[in-house]
Amino acid sequence: MNKIKYGLSNVYYSVITMGEGDTITYGTPVAWKGAVNLNLTASGEENTMYADNMPYFQVTANNGYSGTLESALVPESFKTDVLGEIAGEDGVVVEKSNVIAKQFALMFQFEGDETATRHVLYNCTCGRPDLASQTKEATITPVTETLNITAIPRPNDYITKGKISDSTKEKYQNWFTAVQFPQ
Repeated sequence: MNKIKYGLSNVYYSVITMGEGDTITYGTPVAWKGAVNLNLTASGEENTMYADNMPYFQVTANNGYSGTLESALVPESFKTDVLGEIAGEDGVVVEKSNVIAKQFALMFQFEGDETATRHVLYNCTCGRPDLASQTKEATITPVTETLNITAIPRPNDYITKGKISDSTKEKYQNWFTAVQFPQ
């Protein structure tokens, strides 16, 4: 069992295809090289019911997560696969204002003192990264790109997130070859 976690690595995305009756099919995971930082905050409101002059019942909704993924550069494959940018045969890549980004699963791992825990967010959406850079000065300072990401429950079974820490399990070994589910 891990006592600490550190280090973001092995980031992958898998494009979702929505079918009839909210069925979800995941594409082959694609490696996301250059991930720098992942910061997701749990989403959900807390609600307290009062009775007998005291808190009587309390519940917190699990609405998934929202936050940011910072990367050296957002991969061009992600921009075309998910954000809908269009690459022409002449090398020009365009962004159209009427394109709706696709949903995707996001897989990653955090290192630990005993094992690297692998995670998956099953139903993510994101916005476009900002466009920024800066002039080179006496030293070169890389400029990163950041995506705002929202992970919500899947509509067909309400699953939001999964993880595995047991490196002896087959699902751990195959974590980044396909989106994994519990049996």
